[in-house]
Amino acid sequence: MHSFIPPERFFPYLTWTDVQAMPDKENVVIIQTVGAIEQHGPHLPLIVDAAISVGVLGEALKKLDARIPAYALPPLYYGKSNEHWHFPGTITLSTETLTAIMMEVGESIYRAGFRKLVLMNSHGGQPQVMQMAARDLHVKYDDFLVFPLFTWRVPHITKELLTPKEATQGMHAGDAETSIMLAMLPELVKMDKAVAEYPPEQIQSTLLSLEGKLPVSWVTRDVSKSGVIGDATTATKEKGHRILESVSDGWVRAIQDIYAFRQPQPQS
Repeated sequence: MHSFIPPERFFPYLTWTDVQAMPDKENVVIIQTVGAIEQHGPHLPLIVDAAISVGVLGEALKKLDARIPAYALPPLYYGKSNEHWHFPGTITLSTETLTAIMMEVGESIYRAGFRKLVLMNSHGGQPQVMQMAARDLHVKYDDFLVFPLFTWRVPHITKELLTPKEATQGMHAGDAETSIMLAMLPELVKMDKAVAEYPPEQIQSTLLSLEGKLPVSWVTRDVSKSGVIGDATTATKEKGHRILESVSDGWVRAIQDIYAFRQPQPQS
């Protein structure tokens, strides 16, 4: 049931009396991984985003100082993935449903006495949902610290391992995601079906971009026939292990910072 998460760090394995008796509960770090079940090209399984969240967090929790109390909630596999719904197999929640889930999970954690919740999201189509839910939870409970974090935003070396084009234009099911899946779940990766496909040149040659300072709304079939946005053909297991090691190291640092973080006092 705990998958990549160390069993002693898996929240559902606790009893209610364990939770009730937990010391310094306001500084215990509770982590909700959020992924997606969506297409990732012809070579990767639908579970990529959810698997990356759980795999990276599991590695981080193995490395984390045992004296820092941090627990993983069960992963939320489904996310807001309607940009991919033209590809069979994608399962999507609406913005409203995903927001409601985040709010109700957060309220349950707060009611149990915890005051630090991390929303660890690995799907690029929903960071804004995490941010709005986190803000609304903090507005509702002013002593509740909610951290809407994107898995790939911690310090890591991934871009150093990619070609310049992939580092700037690879967005979905490309080298990085394929490599890390080769390290984590190699039996699910079909490298013989890996492709390279980048967005149309007219988008890349203007001030506008698919994701950036001046974004344009898009769905995947607008920019990719295969569902891949990037180059999956250059992925390797060795590269994936280096990425997993580096990103999980970044998450150790993030969890340490969250544990040490104290809420700023209101300004008078």
